[in-house]
Amino acid sequence: MAGLSEGQTPVLEIDGTLNSNDGNSRGNKGKDKAVVLVGEENSNSNIDTQNQQGGSGGGSEREMPSMHRSGSRPQLDLSKAAIQGNFEVKDPTILLPNQSDDISHLALDIGGSLIKLVYFSRHEDQSIDDKRKKTIKERLGISNGNRRSYPILGGRLHFVKFETTKISECLDFIHSKQLHRGGVDSCHWNPGVQANDNAVIKATGGGAYKFADLFKERLGVSLDKEDEMDCLVAGANFLLKAIRHEAFTHMEGQKEFVQIDTNDLFPYLLVNIGSGVSMIKVDGDGKFERVSGTNVGGGTYWGLGRLLTKCKSFDELLELSQRGDNGTIDMLVGDIYGGMDYSKIGLSASTIASSFGKTISDKKELADYRPEDISLSLLRMISYNIGQISYLNALRFGLKRIFFGGFFIRGHAYTMDTISFAVQFWSKGEAQAMFLRHEGFLGALGAFMSYEKHGLDDLMVHQLVERFPMGAPYTGGRIHGPPLGDLNEKASEARVCLLLLEMPLPLNLFQISWMEKFVLKGTEITAPVPMAPSGTTGLGGFEVPLSKGSTLRSDASALNVGVLHLVPTLEVFPLLADPKMYEPNTIDLADRSELEYWFTVLSEHLPDLVDKAVASEGGTDDAKRRGDAFARAFSAHLARLMEEPAAYGKLGLANLLELREECLREFQFLDAYRSIKQRENEASLAVLPDLLVELDSMSEETRLLMLIEGVLAANIFDWGSRACVDLYHKGTIIEIYRMSRNKMQRPWRVDDFDAFKERMLGSGDNKPRPHKRALLFVDNSGADVVLGMLPLARELLRRGTEVVLVANSLPALNDITAMELPDIVAEAAKHCDILRRAAEAGGLLVDAMINTLDGSKENSPSVPLMVVENGCGSPCIDLRQVSSELAAAAKNADLIILEGMGRALHTNFNARFKCEALKIRSEFDEQDKYIHPQSTPFDNGPAVFVSCDLEK
Repeated sequence: MAGLSEGQTPVLEIDGTLNSNDGNSRGNKGKDKAVVLVGEENSNSNIDTQNQQGGSGGGSEREMPSMHRSGSRPQLDLSKAAIQGNFEVKDPTILLPNQSDDISHLALDIGGSLIKLVYFSRHEDQSIDDKRKKTIKERLGISNGNRRSYPILGGRLHFVKFETTKISECLDFIHSKQLHRGGVDSCHWNPGVQANDNAVIKATGGGAYKFADLFKERLGVSLDKEDEMDCLVAGANFLLKAIRHEAFTHMEGQKEFVQIDTNDLFPYLLVNIGSGVSMIKVDGDGKFERVSGTNVGGGTYWGLGRLLTKCKSFDELLELSQRGDNGTIDMLVGDIYGGMDYSKIGLSASTIASSFGKTISDKKELADYRPEDISLSLLRMISYNIGQISYLNALRFGLKRIFFGGFFIRGHAYTMDTISFAVQFWSKGEAQAMFLRHEGFLGALGAFMSYEKHGLDDLMVHQLVERFPMGAPYTGGRIHGPPLGDLNEKASEARVCLLLLEMPLPLNLFQISWMEKFVLKGTEITAPVPMAPSGTTGLGGFEVPLSKGSTLRSDASALNVGVLHLVPTLEVFPLLADPKMYEPNTIDLADRSELEYWFTVLSEHLPDLVDKAVASEGGTDDAKRRGDAFARAFSAHLARLMEEPAAYGKLGLANLLELREECLREFQFLDAYRSIKQRENEASLAVLPDLLVELDSMSEETRLLMLIEGVLAANIFDWGSRACVDLYHKGTIIEIYRMSRNKMQRPWRVDDFDAFKERMLGSGDNKPRPHKRALLFVDNSGADVVLGMLPLARELLRRGTEVVLVANSLPALNDITAMELPDIVAEAAKHCDILRRAAEAGGLLVDAMINTLDGSKENSPSVPLMVVENGCGSPCIDLRQVSSELAAAAKNADLIILEGMGRALHTNFNARFKCEALKIRSEFDEQDKYIHPQSTPFDNGPAVFVSCDLEK
């Protein structure tokens, strides 16, 4: 989000959906005593631990009651929330003056092997509640009670894990971030709240009982125990209903994401593989029964593996399995039948007849067997049995869908393949094994949701956005805490402290975040080595797995789970013809050639982007270090995706480009193109009056064609492209515009202009029918918006159509933002009476000094020109997740104009709407391959798309 304009009052709007439905905002004064976490900056934890499995054990069957939830849970009181002090700083203090100290945003699942944490942090984005916003909100019918004008990211859900044996490190982590006290900045945002000695944290798992006294002793908090099965089911239901592409299948090394209709979710079998295994039949929210279990689970694998191989961690054991050959230990069918299959009953020679069976006849001691072979044999034995028992229970209840969770799996390809093959074999393909990306955090997430007033039950798939920050796994750090601002200043503080005390100090004393440590130390970043798929030759017929690397990194699965941003104000775009069938991405990155092409494009563009980012921060040494850190971090992301394209879920081009923007923000580059945008806006506004005079001298038909050609011409002003830079050196901005417009002559690659012209101007007996409201999705700053889209908007206004300019909420490359656009409109309105009156009617010129061009028209009625933000910060747009402001504006719209490569080609080219739509995009030959690497470019001129979908 761009900075606030001078004189504007910074006020934080936090979405009210986190409050209870009854509207009570006072907070419960009962037993749950902890304060809300505010000001948490880190998007990932700084933990250098081995990833271990945990969860519920096996045991006898018993029916579990539905989840009990108190009706008097505490809630956030968000009334009169405001930013305090200097709002120009990156992390301004937030004051919640009416907030009680009864909220906790930390929940734990303490298993036999792992401690899983889910914690919540407030998001730092703010909204502005000025007169301009109020006017537009009133016109769009947005009330403060149930809508917000800006898509506030209400907060973030973070996922962290520790070995249970290292519980002291877990307690240190909680204490260093003050999660049990409301976060490190709680004393600033609510100085009147005293430390509460009766704070309560929700916890589940056996450790909630075992370590209750330790938490009280070390942190002064009580653990409020939640039932483990309740939490597992609640966590799984939430993920399956609210997270897009949470579930996936995994067969023969191929991961395929599954989008499940929430109306067809139940019943299913949930198999949680922790230290032991629990199998739960889930019939609905709070309706479940534990139908079976086994004590042979992750703890068995780790325990036996530790005894047999001397491995010191679960991941070390998994790493060994990568290089194993179980044929030296397992007795196969071929061993019994002289290398032959037992085809009569469908068993191949490679089928395991007896796990560890060969060791009976071998005259070897334990030391004679390779640890790698032992690990693989043990992994297959346990995985096959879990898969088979799971299917038998699914068969028992007629269930076709089985979800596997728990940290035994941890995204390990071989484990998932083994379980999947067992389910497929025994069910003859009728049942399906599916896995969850947040597999190990079901219990912790369920415990978090037991704070009823969090309101997570009401969140939908479009209200959660998953991000993948680089974070601690690549820094190897144990440093926790928020950033303090200038890194040079912080380093000086550290040196001063060391000199004063004349002794080494733990770095976390200075509250340096993982990112700052990385920037200061220049820690090397390398992408984790993924697990390679292995071949199969029948039940048990897995060959020795081939690894693309020599080791399995302990953080190999760390990036499979991102930070969940809770955005209650995001909605599905109401004008989509069929939201369930809508796919925003035109380009399929599952196509290896596309992925490789875009990897090359983004890699080649990276040095120039870094230069611009550093320049946007004044070119300081601090900015240069952060720029270098960003480049290495984003390169690591790209390398990770090249090795394992599905590592972060199902990503399209839109997601990949947004990942780049998020990575820039992660390293505190909020607007890399700031100075470029300002310069080009000023240059374009200077020549706009001459262009408007030229357009007004034309006939209607000529002017309409010229306006479309003008949008196409102005759209090439993408200052990241080489073609545009070459043009820029050849003349002034208006000369470039006119030269480009001459190149836009028809025919175009997709040319529906005649249909659009007939709709706008009429023909024969068909008279023109003005649209009621048009949504114009704008693209680049400078000439694109000023010389292209504003004149088109002006023409629509002239014809009596309300116009809503839709722009990014956050900066992305040189795209114009909704924060910047009103000032541009105000400048343009100084030279155009049509724009001035429309901007006044739309609330864009509140308190603005505008010179009236024609006093006789001062009081004449005018349709409004408005600006809304789209809810994203990417060059592309996913219309399944737009701001409530845009959704409100769309309800009365009957024309959509999508402009630019990102919004009209890379995404939404195939989108269909309930109203008329126009998609406009242009680019030069060298950029035309962006459509597809195998596309055939034009011999001359640009590739132009004017796609018109009319007569709805």
